[in-house]
Order: sequence, then structure tokens, then C-alpha cells
Amino acid sequence: MSRYEAKKRDGLARISTFEDGDRGLSLPAAVETEILFPDLAARAFSNVPLAADPSFVRRYLAVGAGQPVAIHPAAENTASSGDAVMAADWHTALQNPRNYVEWLVALKEQVVPDTAWYAPAAALPSTAAILIYSGFDLFDFTGVDLATARGVFCTPEGEFPASAMEEGLCGCVGCREGDLKQHNRLALEREIALVRRFIEAGQLRELMEMRCRLDANQVGILRFLDRNYAFMERHLPIARDITMRANSAESQNRPEVRRYAERVIERFIPTRTDVAVLLPCSARKPYCLSQSHKKFIAAVANRGHELIVTSPLGLVPRELERVYPAGHYDVPVTGYWDREECAFIADILARYLAKHAYRRVIAHLEGGALTVAEMAAETLGIELEVTCSDRPTSAPSLRALDAALQGERRILPDMVRGTISWQFGTDMDMRGLRVRSKGPQVSVLKGKQQFFSLDPGTGLFRPTFEGWQLIPEGYRVAIDNFVPQGDVLAPGVTDADPAIREGDEVLIVGESALATGRAMMSAGEMLRSKRGVAVKARKVRKLE
Repeated sequence: MSRYEAKKRDGLARISTFEDGDRGLSLPAAVETEILFPDLAARAFSNVPLAADPSFVRRYLAVGAGQPVAIHPAAENTASSGDAVMAADWHTALQNPRNYVEWLVALKEQVVPDTAWYAPAAALPSTAAILIYSGFDLFDFTGVDLATARGVFCTPEGEFPASAMEEGLCGCVGCREGDLKQHNRLALEREIALVRRFIEAGQLRELMEMRCRLDANQVGILRFLDRNYAFMERHLPIARDITMRANSAESQNRPEVRRYAERVIERFIPTRTDVAVLLPCSARKPYCLSQSHKKFIAAVANRGHELIVTSPLGLVPRELERVYPAGHYDVPVTGYWDREECAFIADILARYLAKHAYRRVIAHLEGGALTVAEMAAETLGIELEVTCSDRPTSAPSLRALDAALQGERRILPDMVRGTISWQFGTDMDMRGLRVRSKGPQVSVLKGKQQFFSLDPGTGLFRPTFEGWQLIPEGYRVAIDNFVPQGDVLAPGVTDADPAIREGDEVLIVGESALATGRAMMSAGEMLRSKRGVAVKARKVRKLE
């Protein structure tokens, strides 16, 4: 009997284990699949073209007995938890980005999550990253061996004539011994190992944006995946405690960026005031630690709602500046915003301002950020008060900002209510609660009873059992009648709020116990998987 378990996820990509009898693998990996699957070579009718119509597939596709189970976008797939599944001919999909993504989404929606994905003859050093990013785990050496037979020297950057081996491009043992086959196989293994390292770091997207630049088809695949926002967003963690490097035009289309912006517009509840102050971003995160924002904060003096205009996130309310990715992104600073960038951010700002009717909108901005604010104001037909006569941090500009806010009443920014609304999609009653802050450590208490604590790594709040009472619904995971002794495994989950994503704080509810913890899978994966940790429980309360 075969078994599969994902240990670490980064979007669709996974570090995992696969066992079939006495054979075990750590994935992703390239292996001699004729040894792993000895019966596959003799199996007939498992290699049906991906573009075949459903009637042809029903007539000819043979799923086969044992491992791997053949799958097809037009077939009713029968794979079970723990199986290895095989998408034959997947190397042909790489030449058509639109079809690649349509077929991938169709297959991923049908096949249970805890299965190992095998792409036969598809992996080269130049394609391994996009395949793993797409959710494939298992590869063979067929592609690189065929390249060897054609006298092709394979690298992650592309394929070259075999003579390139003599030019010092690689110093592997295969190159030193003049063995092209050995070099090509080692190059594939090295690339897979590198991709694995980026999955461990939670930065596979950054590697993918770099790797795809040399292949138009891979750029197309990345863009079509991003357009499938609803599908991709479900597979991405709600937060990370690492830097998100937004170094290319594709970065603004990352589903994580769009999710952040959509929640700012749809969920976020701002501090009550009718004056908005638009401010530029800073290189240092969170912004409040930067020298420029210390000056802005002093000039505003809580007389307006501070909104930071930034690329690629669009808009960061001051209350959310610690939340991933607002407190974690890094972007090249050139002062130039292209038209697509401006249009994207202006749309976010316009939608936000349309939802929240501020009496005054003050723009303490310059350059591209000011252009964005002007575009949003024109769309809405509102007046924009510009206070920058020079650089935003110059003394004249800061005096103008202070003067523009003269006479406005002071407010107390409500970071807790704002973050909770963004995180859980609910408006929380803050009466009787107080915030205790000591450096990055933030706690929310009533009397001496703690209700929430801030995770300084992600900027999200961790509710205690008392805190969950203030969140009336959602983000619950129902379990069977048992008392968790540690991690809650997927087989023990009976129901889960569809909004739950990996990294979300959740309340575990059962007949015998309540528990608080952090989701290690999305809700869909919890309910469809037979193996793996669904929730890391932090506190458990046994019910009488």
C-alpha cells in the first residue's frame, strides 16, 4: 500500500514523502522510475494525449493497476489518498501556457491533495522549477537522457550544444570527465535540490520569477496561474515571517498581493474619522520605524487616518503595517511607476475611498504615488488636497501637512480592531479591552485576562479561548470526539470553515475538547486528505 504526506508547502509546491511497499522517497526528486514503478513500461493505453476529447479518453485511457494511477483532464479520475498519479505527455503542455493552466486546474480540482504527482519525461534543469511550482513532485531522467542522445548540454538557464561542456560553464564531475549524460542528470538533480531549498525558505515564487525570464512559455504559465486567482489563493498561506521580494512586474499579480488588497477593501474596518491622509511608503518595515514615517506621524498627530500608498500592495492602512505582506515586502526603489502599476494601485485606492466616505483626502505624496492618488480622485470626482511642495520629508512640506490638519479632532488609531477585521472578517467589540505593548510584543487584555497576543513574525493576532468568544463565527475546525494531545491530523477533521488558509489562527471544536491553534492546511485540504497535520494545537481545553 502506498502512502503520501506533505511536510512543507509553498503554494502548489510541496516537500513530501512517498512510500510504496518497502520503497520510500523524499520529494521533489528525480528517480529511476522503472525501478520505482516496474510494471509501468508494460502498461498499455496510459499515454493518451492531453488534448484528446472526453469520448476518446473514455474509450482508450487505461488507469492501470498499482502505481502510478494515470490521470487526464478529460477523465473521471479515480486516484485515492496516498497514490502516485501520472499525467502522461505533460512535457507537451509546456508549449501552450493557456492549456497548461486549464489542464492543471482541472486535474488539481479533481484529484485528492495527498497524492504524489509524476510528470514522465518532462523534467529538464530548465523546466524543473515551473513543474514543481505547479505541484509536480516526481520526475524521471528520460528528458535529460533524450537531450544527451541529441548532443544537448542542459542547464537551468537553457539548453546548449554539447561543446558548451568544454567552456567551463559547469564544474561537475560529469564535465570534468567529459560525460554529458552524467552532467545532464546532475544538473537536473541540482536544480531540484535548489528548488527544494526555496520551498523550505517559503520563497519559491521569487525563484520562479527569476527562472521564467528566459522562456516566454514559462512567463505565460506564471501569468495564467496568477489569473486563476480563486484557485491559487486557496493554496497560499495567509502569512509568512519572511521577506516578500517584489522585484518584477509579475510581483504585483501575486495572489498574495491581490488577497491583501481585496481584504483591505472588503474586510478592513478603519479607525473612525472623516479625514484621510495619504502618505508615501518607506524602505524600512514596518513603516513606523523609519525616520520618514516618524516625521509623518508627528506631523499628522492622530488628526487623520494614515493610509500608505505603495507598490505592489496598493494601500496599507497604518493599522495593518505589521501584517504580512505589508510588514515584509521589499521592492526596488527607482521613483518610477509605469502605467500598468499606476492603474493597478489607483484602482485599489479608488475602490477603498468609494467604500469609506472621507470628508477630506489629503495627499502628502510626490511622483508616482501622487499620480496614483490623482487618478483615483479623478475617477471618484473628489477633491484632493496636496501638501507636498518639495520632498514629503522636507520642512516646508511637513509644515504644510501640519497646517492642513489644524482644527481637526484627534483620534486614537485602533490597530487591534483593524487587524482583527482584516484577519477574521468581523467587527469586534473593543469595549473594556486595553492594549499592552512592549517592543514587538503586543497583548490585548480585559483586566488581567489576556484575549489576544500579536505574532511579531506575521503581524496576525492569536486569540485565547476568551478572545475567540469575541469572534462570533468563522475560522472553526470541527473534529471527532477526542481530546487533542498535540497536532490535529487531517483524518480527525470533520468540517472546516472554507475561508481557512494555511497559517490562519483557528478554533478547534469537538464534543470533548476545545483547542486553539494554527492551520497547517487550507480547509479544502483538511477535508480531502487522509494524512498530514491539519492544525498545530497551541492550547487545549477538555470539556466536562
